[in-house]
Amino acid sequence: MDILFLLIPLGIVILGIAIGGFIWAVKSGQFEDMQGPAHRILMDDDDPLIPRQRPPETAKESAEKDVNH
Repeated sequence: MDILFLLIPLGIVILGIAIGGFIWAVKSGQFEDMQGPAHRILMDDDDPLIPRQRPPETAKESAEKDVNH
């Protein structure tokens, strides 16, 4: 029975922290756009996220560039 004197206030403190975290999330805009990410995953991005790398130049190509410049 003595443990209730510890567990009830501890439960109230944890509940207060959870409610405070929820209120902070609402005020900081965490729940403003709930549909955007769901629709964004369905859209096809044609642009690659990683830019293409050019193949390394051979010694002949780099020599030709030096001669032309």
